[in-house]
Amino acid sequence: MRRWLLGFVLCLAGGCGSEPASQLIPLEQVPEKMLKVAREKLPEVKFDQAVKRQDGTVEVRGKDPRGKVRDIDFSASGEILEIE
Repeated sequence: MRRWLLGFVLCLAGGCGSEPASQLIPLEQVPEKMLKVAREKLPEVKFDQAVKRQDGTVEVRGKDPRGKVRDIDFSASGEILEIE
């Protein structure tokens, strides 16, 4: 029982050695083509964050003038997957 508990605690503390499923990245690291398309599709949105996922997809997010969070998801190749 103690070994199991110790293993569980170590796994929680160390994250079990897995990579995070997604990572915040600066907008400067988002390909310019993606930012250009995002600004064309959602011109009223001020983009301020980007998330890169393990599968290579990128989500660019920001807020519209009313404060509503909007985002656009791109595939690794730059195709639009979803606009929210």
